[in-house]
Amino acid sequence: MAEIVPRTEEMTFVREGETLRGFGAWLPKHDRMPAVIVVHDVHGLSDHYRGIARRLADEGFFAFAVDLYSREGAPRLRSPEEVQDWIKKLDDRRVLGDIDAAVRFLRSRIEVRGSSIGIIGFCLGGQYAFLAACLGSGLAACVSFYGMLRWREKAPNKVEDPLEVADRLSCPFLGLYGEEDPLIPRSDIKELEAILKREGKQFKIKIYRNAGHAFFNDTRPDAYRPEAARDAWRRCVDFFHEHLG
Repeated sequence: MAEIVPRTEEMTFVREGETLRGFGAWLPKHDRMPAVIVVHDVHGLSDHYRGIARRLADEGFFAFAVDLYSREGAPRLRSPEEVQDWIKKLDDRRVLGDIDAAVRFLRSRIEVRGSSIGIIGFCLGGQYAFLAACLGSGLAACVSFYGMLRWREKAPNKVEDPLEVADRLSCPFLGLYGEEDPLIPRSDIKELEAILKREGKQFKIKIYRNAGHAFFNDTRPDAYRPEAARDAWRRCVDFFHEHLG
């Protein structure tokens, strides 16, 4: 029997008259399927994230990798200082509005079961995925790979820190972190756990030894940790199957 491969498509969706872009991947099925929004890191929608969408499609999800830089194009960031300057300039409300629009787009697709839409994000995308799950995108599950829990520097276009809105988490959450990540202190993770426990939220957190930031990114030999990445992926897929169906 021939192997079924995901259908893929560069897609557009609309928010308040603006045309935005994303990448879709799904297996042809007769029944409606759960969906997962993929939110890229600070560098943009690369082939790495298209590959993650394909892997999610292989697991039976309609995966949609949203391009948060549809308007201006991906930035060329050459140093940690440039990364932080870019993050500071990003308008959180615009980003979260784009994620809301992506949710509405998926609900309009005949292939998607509208009550079963989750989100997964990486690095900055993990931060925004968690914020979306706390600030009302109608999501059914959220996975964050090393999403930071505090803004390095507050600015007028920033919403609250993720830790400040964690008590408003509206869906089951899986957080996957590296023990050696300089961007996410262990104290922040402990604070997150304490808030979610106090508020009776449904969550799981896994911290990987000998792993730092971007441990899942196999395009970065300096950061990639294959064993942690394999375990994290299995946990992620199982979590989505549990909560999205």
